[in-house]
Amino acid sequence: MPDLPDDQEIDALAALADTRRRAVYEHVAAAAGALSRDQVAEALGIGRNLAAHHLDRLAEAGLLDVSFARLSGRAGPGAGRPSKLYRRSAAEHAVSLPPRGYRALAEVFADAVEEAGVEPALYAAARRHGARLAGGPAEETLRRLGYEPYADGDVWRLRNCPFDGVARTHPGAVCGANLALLEGALGGGVRIDPGPGGCCVVVDRGTRVTKINGDLF
Repeated sequence: MPDLPDDQEIDALAALADTRRRAVYEHVAAAAGALSRDQVAEALGIGRNLAAHHLDRLAEAGLLDVSFARLSGRAGPGAGRPSKLYRRSAAEHAVSLPPRGYRALAEVFADAVEEAGVEPALYAAARRHGARLAGGPAEETLRRLGYEPYADGDVWRLRNCPFDGVARTHPGAVCGANLALLEGALGGGVRIDPGPGGCCVVVDRGTRVTKINGDLF
């Protein structure tokens, strides 16, 4: 996911200060596909013009991507005008004052892991850390950890990879650690199954997690 200049980062986060606009963003971000203005308005119980205003403001701030398509699937004369569709942007947004360089350090650590060949130790540590984060239903746990799950048949696909920036440069170490972390957090039902976007891990929707006195059952 690309980073944005600092002024654009601030504009993007400021766009979410409005409570209604933030609700619009969260609804679009959680959707499995792109949504039209009418779909957002109906889902949130607001007028189409108000939905369009917030959607376009979020797009201007770089939080949503815009495309056009005919929702009917028809083409040619009489098919109607394409609808304006919105989906969550792939860009990352973060502001720290003063600036911090956590990603740079994460990449240094990933380099060291790969050069030393200690991936098994990394995965074991990630699995232990995941176990400390366990608790509640699988979907709830995934949302709490920032994965943004959505149902796709029998699995949860994960729209967001919290480690995407470093995963792009060190996929072996980072994707393996990500898988191990979720194995620890969920106790199983996790596997690598890359989709067209988002996280490369999927979770079986039948996964049930209970944490009792620190142990997973």
